[in-house]
Amino acid sequence: MVRVTSERVISGRVPTGRTKQPVTVLGLGSMGTALAAAFRRAGHPTTTWTRSHRRGPAGTADAATAAAAVAASPLVAVCVLDYQAVDAVLAGELTGKAVVNLTTGTPEQARVLAARVVERGGEYLDGGILVTPPAIGSPTATVLYSGSPDAFQANDRVLTALGAARYLGADPGLAALYDAALLGIAYSTVTGFLQAAALVGREEVSAARFLPYAREVLATTSASLTAVARRVDSGEHTGLDARLDVRLSAVEHLVHAGQVRGIDTTILEHVRALLAQAVADGHGAADYSAVIELLREP
Repeated sequence: MVRVTSERVISGRVPTGRTKQPVTVLGLGSMGTALAAAFRRAGHPTTTWTRSHRRGPAGTADAATAAAAVAASPLVAVCVLDYQAVDAVLAGELTGKAVVNLTTGTPEQARVLAARVVERGGEYLDGGILVTPPAIGSPTATVLYSGSPDAFQANDRVLTALGAARYLGADPGLAALYDAALLGIAYSTVTGFLQAAALVGREEVSAARFLPYAREVLATTSASLTAVARRVDSGEHTGLDARLDVRLSAVEHLVHAGQVRGIDTTILEHVRALLAQAVADGHGAADYSAVIELLREP
């Protein structure tokens, strides 16, 4: 069996001067269309199929059925509504096929689907796309993969047509797990900025004017995560920047400032409740990382 190093990153393009591997894309929503276009731009003969019979991007071949599309290529990328839809479009024999599922789902769904693909004779990779459709195939795009190491080893250069390919390991649920965790960071960050913009906006400060200061805080916060991760893994919540009980007092002021200005403070109230419980549990002298103990056992 081919061994693939965990968290391996592949970037770059397939060398020119030889016939490139055919690829099939099932699903032509915004993301599926972007995937098909990126494969085609990279020179891969690309077959597409979608339930609505929508035509694929210029230069791709439209299959009449999902089965015909699967038969056309050794690599089958799927990006449809959900994992139930993936299972439906892949019904049938998959011997010799590498299935790359780029549909959003849960780690549990990925593990079940991987087993079903293997039962049908195929190899399975689950994927987590970290960019929006317009960025697919650009230098800033990254896609996470987990599942069959043999399938990744055989197709890693093809997958770079979509962006940098980062392999997380043989467990097919890892890509979906990382994807959910990273999206949680993204949504929390943007929502935090929107709440801040609402707050300063009450004093006639525009979001654009406030943005440079937000970026500075985000950069500082990002730089502190190395120490936070170390404390989380060790369980030793020391090496203080500020005590948790002091931070609780600061959050009280943040909630008050929002309430006085009539903006929604639900997020900050939740943070306040977490800090208050951590202090009540005896972590008042600890670092902010101690909140992880509450998040692990809500």
